[in-house]
Amino acid sequence: MPRLLASRLPRLCIACTGADAGEMIEKAEALVRENPFVEFRLDYLPRPATAFPKIKKFLDFHPYVVAIATCRRAAAGGKFRGSVASELEVLSKAADNGCQLVDLELQSAAALKPAQLARLRERASLILSFHDFRGTRKLEETLQKMSAIPADYYKIVGTASSLYDNVLMMKFLEQQSARHSMVGLCMGEQGLISRVLSVRAGSVFTFAAVNPGEETAPGQVTARTLRDVYRLEQVDAATKVYGVAGDPVAHSLSPLVMNTAFRRENVNAVYLPLHAKTLEDLLQCARNIPLQGMSVTMPYKESILKHLDNYDAHTEKIGACNTVVRGPDGRLYGFNTDVAGVVRPLEQRITLNGAKVLVIGAGGAARAAVFGLRERGAEVSIMNRSAAPAQKLARQAHARMVKRPDLKKLSYDVIVNATPVGMDNGRESPLKEEEINARYLLDMVYSSPQTRLVALARARNIQIVPGLEMFVQQAARQFEIWTGKPAPVAEMQYVVTRAQAEPANGVPASGP
Repeated sequence: MPRLLASRLPRLCIACTGADAGEMIEKAEALVRENPFVEFRLDYLPRPATAFPKIKKFLDFHPYVVAIATCRRAAAGGKFRGSVASELEVLSKAADNGCQLVDLELQSAAALKPAQLARLRERASLILSFHDFRGTRKLEETLQKMSAIPADYYKIVGTASSLYDNVLMMKFLEQQSARHSMVGLCMGEQGLISRVLSVRAGSVFTFAAVNPGEETAPGQVTARTLRDVYRLEQVDAATKVYGVAGDPVAHSLSPLVMNTAFRRENVNAVYLPLHAKTLEDLLQCARNIPLQGMSVTMPYKESILKHLDNYDAHTEKIGACNTVVRGPDGRLYGFNTDVAGVVRPLEQRITLNGAKVLVIGAGGAARAAVFGLRERGAEVSIMNRSAAPAQKLARQAHARMVKRPDLKKLSYDVIVNATPVGMDNGRESPLKEEEINARYLLDMVYSSPQTRLVALARARNIQIVPGLEMFVQQAARQFEIWTGKPAPVAEMQYVVTRAQAEPANGVPASGP
């Protein structure tokens, strides 16, 4: 069997499963025009042998397709309940029916005789694999054990319990890929970084699922997401890396909107979700990848300030940073673009100088709104459930505080909801219908296109400024800070609006 050169393999291998062989091949048929590299997970089939005639017919009809056969035993994290000898027989027959590569885990290979492995390698290129479902540990030691067994590719997969585990995996790949054809990545939600960036660190390829819900490993994402959102095929050594950092970030729309902007403006960059359970982990990851910039969300907007080398006046006034830039010298600089998120959509509708604006809330989002609106000359009033924070903010921003009982007799040009009320429970609203007296309403809660507050305002014929506009405008300002280019706002707005309307398409559907 001629060896498959690593340089000839595509970067993205899609794992195909199915309730039966017919369903598995149907999925492969649907994707091979765009993705000619597939893995047949034979261990997912009740009877793997039933797949061989269909695999042969499929590969004969698609001679350009590269296929991996995998029949991972349950003891190694797969679904096959048979013996090691049975696994070897399945892989051998898969190779005889056209699969150019076979994946055999280290535990099984260690139980086989060298002659048995040699005969398998005569039939197909051998991927020797090891999966650690508990952590990313002892990578060099594991490779040393594996390299005692002749193979064409060595695949080591860890589990990321921190962002820094991705750094460990990528440094390992950089060190070892010159000596071995390596495949490496981290499983788990926090391992997404490695699924995208490992290919530039030295991994020959990475894996993806066909559809949401069909993942064959924890943290695996769909081929569509890797290809269309993260542009895996364009990632190279010159690609700049950005990300959204917080806890949680799994449902963030930021990767979709930022990667859309990078693609539209031909910026060689990729933007990733960074689920940081601690600030220290985030900073370690940021310094070692290294990240060129970050969108910072809860709970790190305030605590990151002391780790920045400098920050702008907005950040200082608000006491929170949502945008970090890494300078050429490695120093970290902070900005706050939440101000732009509030001000820009309103300026497109009214003149803010002299406008009467009510801001509900006194937290970080409210501070950004109040200071940004005051800078534009608006007359700002603040209403908050607790009086003390509102009084403090009003004093700092030269605004005024109002009490809730007074709202029924007051009217405004704009009401801005800067509280999270309505985010988790669509039945809640920070105001009653008779308290909403304004020309415009901007609700910062945008996880749903119509919150209870928005519904009440519409009933009073108040014009709505969609919360997604605020999200897009603050992201657009981040893009401008990072790249020096005007942001493609219309396209950014389009993709997030579509994603919110169609959450079932596999794209994250809420959250900054």
